[in-house]
Amino acid sequence: MTTTTDELVSYDDALATYDPVMGLEVHVELGTKTKMFCGCSTELGGEPNSQTCPTCLGMPGALPVVNAIGIESAIKIGLALHCEIAEWCRFARKNYFYPDMPKNFQTSQYDEPIAFNGYLDVQLEDGETFRVEIERAHMEEDTGKSLHVGGATGRIHGASHSLLDYNRAGIPLIEIVTKPIEGAGERAPEVAKAYVAELRELIKALGVSEARMDQGQMRCDVNLSLRPHGREKFGTRSETKNVNSLRSVERAARFEIQRHAAVLNSGGTIIQETRHFHEDTGSTTSGRVKEEAEDYRYFPEPDLVPVAPSREWVEEIRAGLPELPLTRRNRLLAEWGVTATDMQSMLNAGAIDLIVSTIDAGADAASARKWWMGELARSANESGTPLDALAITSEQVARVAALVTSGDLNDKLARQVIEGVLAGEGTPDEVVEKRGLKVVSDDGALNTAVQEAIAGNPGIADKIRGGKVAAVGALVGAVMKATRGQADAARVKELILEQLGVSEG
Repeated sequence: MTTTTDELVSYDDALATYDPVMGLEVHVELGTKTKMFCGCSTELGGEPNSQTCPTCLGMPGALPVVNAIGIESAIKIGLALHCEIAEWCRFARKNYFYPDMPKNFQTSQYDEPIAFNGYLDVQLEDGETFRVEIERAHMEEDTGKSLHVGGATGRIHGASHSLLDYNRAGIPLIEIVTKPIEGAGERAPEVAKAYVAELRELIKALGVSEARMDQGQMRCDVNLSLRPHGREKFGTRSETKNVNSLRSVERAARFEIQRHAAVLNSGGTIIQETRHFHEDTGSTTSGRVKEEAEDYRYFPEPDLVPVAPSREWVEEIRAGLPELPLTRRNRLLAEWGVTATDMQSMLNAGAIDLIVSTIDAGADAASARKWWMGELARSANESGTPLDALAITSEQVARVAALVTSGDLNDKLARQVIEGVLAGEGTPDEVVEKRGLKVVSDDGALNTAVQEAIAGNPGIADKIRGGKVAAVGALVGAVMKATRGQADAARVKELILEQLGVSEG
């Protein structure tokens, strides 16, 4: 049954009666060069079915071999999530029929995951920290991709036929499953979004995946149920599948809270099912009835030996872990002297790594933040381009900042230089040269412009001579206009007062 927004109860009314309980399952596509159990390339953009072999196509007699980098990446993730790392674990066959799963089973892990019993602390918008308990992180492989042709929506409903591309089948995945998230109350959708955001930062910091949600490298299944206040037993859950943006995670959780409440208030029963999230409306619709674990007929994978990472190897990996994102942000917050709100804005913009690398290239922290969160963020928003995909490097931003510090550029000219770099006109110095953007600080050239400004504005000049020194701004503006904004404004002011025989004091 499809629930429309007309059938929802208000969010406040839903929370007045029920407590939301969430479970978040996040799939992370690892950035390995080859697939999880064969040597086929994982590179995006290949011709359909060109990156396949008998093993990832499930041909009889083809034997899998586990990807060592995939195992190491799984251990890194587990350690960063404060999990215990199994001394011995196995792969299992998860049996079900999907047309884009060529073997008719998925090689995954069931009751013996490589990492389990951890947690991740996440920071909410107001600075409050919420701990999300982790049930497990296990290894598995991705399915292929179905392309439904002939319909209006790209979904199977209404399509005339489907095409299958198995290039993605077998790509390594780590599935990270939380324990039931209780106690978030009205902030449950915010907690869901903050958790996925923090997990994405963690994955990127570990270097195991780019975690681009827009490219399917990281996706979230949002499990949600409601229970009346005071009751301990969980309600029946729904699972909204493959949500692929932070905003959508929050919207999906919020919608499901309102939908569940509407069904329960009307005396209806929640169906345990998967659901699809619709970006355009922020709503979900029914997918299929959700299976239980026994429906998948798990059994140990007979073609793969158990994984038994030595304790020495695990500790070696632990010693090489980078500083965790939340710890790093708290350190930078203190070093940069910014507020928690400022840091959250930089995180939301994807600017923190860019600012750090710009500082490493020689800029001071204030200048690096100013350009990335100002002019460059504006350019990114206008072009619909991620900040880190702009055609400018941290070294180039640091060079622009250095030219401003040295007085060769003012802020107005610096913005033009950045514009030129983004347009592909060369390095900052090349743009300055080509466009003739350097600040004019030579007294000879400035004096001529000052004299012309005074002569053209005798009334203002008289006011300044009469003691209204604040009026000098108008003459400075005239000189700046005449020099196309390239004059040294501070020096222009000094020269105006000097020629008029007026002391600023």
